[in-house]
Amino acid sequence: MPKEVKVGGLVYKVETKPFVEVESDRNYQGTCDYSKTEISIMEYISNERKEDVFFHELTHAIFYEAGFEEQDEDMINRIGKVIHQVVKNNDF
Repeated sequence: MPKEVKVGGLVYKVETKPFVEVESDRNYQGTCDYSKTEISIMEYISNERKEDVFFHELTHAIFYEAGFEEQDEDMINRIGKVIHQVVKNNDF
């Protein structure tokens, strides 16, 4: 997993944390903070799950930087999984 990723001309910092909190709720495996250009992933999950969460949050960043401020979570889940598979199974 990279320490940073460029999306739409911006650099998103990627970091793991002991917990990921959204609006006082710590029941999240990851989050994407657009204003801080930061992707956070819970450190206590498996490496495979971290990859999956990273691509999910990366998809949020991609959609946001493309101008989609309102996002459908089901669509982000589906597209994130396909992006993950494409990157993992192809040698770029």
